[in-house]
Amino acid sequence: MTFAPAPIPSRTQYVLEAIKHAILTARLRPGQALVETELAAQFGVSKTPVREALKTLAGTGLVVMSQYKGVTVRLVDATMAREVYDVRLLLEPEALRRSITRGASLEAAQEALERADSAADPADRSLANRDFHRALYLPCGNPLLSRMLDDVRDQAALVSTVAWSAVPSWEREAAEHREILRLALADDAEAAAGALHHHIASFVRRAFPDDEDGGDAA
Repeated sequence: MTFAPAPIPSRTQYVLEAIKHAILTARLRPGQALVETELAAQFGVSKTPVREALKTLAGTGLVVMSQYKGVTVRLVDATMAREVYDVRLLLEPEALRRSITRGASLEAAQEALERADSAADPADRSLANRDFHRALYLPCGNPLLSRMLDDVRDQAALVSTVAWSAVPSWEREAAEHREILRLALADDAEAAAGALHHHIASFVRRAFPDDEDGGDAA
């Protein structure tokens, strides 16, 4: 894997975003080792910005740092997925309800939905999916609530990437996205929030059918 030379002003941020993108587009796979010296050589930087980027990614839950195993891309299992999606279930429908009741623009959600529909591969679709959900909760009017959901959105995107590679269920989820947006644009806050809750709750059950609850993935 090779990358373009890093811009001088913000090497750490450049490395951070590049590694994150590689993880969320499955170029770096769950469990894969991330070696500082190798990444530094690929980016054409010293180990310092790589180290700082990996620390930040560990803080967002995309990589795991171990004294013995070094740094690896986080593995996704049913427990991790359900923890992440449980947070979304508790917060995201309420955030959407507030976005609708305050008359916020959902133009960004419409644009993300169109990008997802026209995506050339699952990686681009996953990123557009992440943007769609963020566009629903970001204008909720509560910056803390938005930040809390931002804190788990990368992990949620990682779950989606892994899940779609095993169970390609995008068409179903795309239809659910269209229905959520239709209800939101019709100012039906309760129905839209309910549809979003169902959408999130069913995703992990479909992606991890061996979970103890059995059954249905976002």
